[in-house]
Amino acid sequence: MKEIINKKIMVIIPIVNTSVLGDVEHEVGYVLAPDFSAEYFNVSQGTCTIESRYAEFLNTQDIIALSREAEAQGFDGIYVDCFGAPGVSIVRELVNIPVVGGFDGAVLMASSISQKFSIVTVVPSVVPMLESQARDLAIAGNLASIRNVDMPVQDLGDKTKLIAHLLEQSKLAIQEDGAQAIVLGCTGMVDVVDAVSLELKQAGLPAPVIDPSYAAVTLLQSLIRCGLSQSRLTYYASTATLVTDPKTCNP
Repeated sequence: MKEIINKKIMVIIPIVNTSVLGDVEHEVGYVLAPDFSAEYFNVSQGTCTIESRYAEFLNTQDIIALSREAEAQGFDGIYVDCFGAPGVSIVRELVNIPVVGGFDGAVLMASSISQKFSIVTVVPSVVPMLESQARDLAIAGNLASIRNVDMPVQDLGDKTKLIAHLLEQSKLAIQEDGAQAIVLGCTGMVDVVDAVSLELKQAGLPAPVIDPSYAAVTLLQSLIRCGLSQSRLTYYASTATLVTDPKTCNP
């Protein structure tokens, strides 16, 4: 019998708000395999939520530090728990273990089970950021639309309101935009995927609804099991160092 070797995932919560820890543990734990364990870390400096490129920038320094620490401590993979995947492309240049955010796994899963899908995210400011990611991942042709529920991340705890708004925008995405699947566009949309899916089925619109945390953690575990990580022909190992004295740059 093959020996079961436990694999460790570091889950980086890329905001300073520690009150979301319980929700993140719940989401990750739902799809965590028996031979995997997870440890959770908030950034120590940055913003309380991420709804802009500048917020991503402010939080990236600690994401980088935690990711380097994860590899040094023997973690097998890293999940940055945000649909926008802040800092992920940078960290992939700095560590050899696989790194995923919330976006890739969810939209790739949607592409594998539908020809057209829509993302329903939080607020309008996030929409162009996600459009950029769709182009970078070359799945823009599969994207029917990106809609938003016009609810800031800090208000997502109101599940009744969130489900109602998600359902409204999901129906419009299906009926008006041609979506055949729905991707929840924020990892803070906890414990709503089943309710939205059921309501859509009852309305005669049986589009699959994808939770980004479920998809991301499942993807990360698959990469680890297969011994795969980011390609060094895409994410070249960076040798860049911070310089404060311009004389250092002179040959």
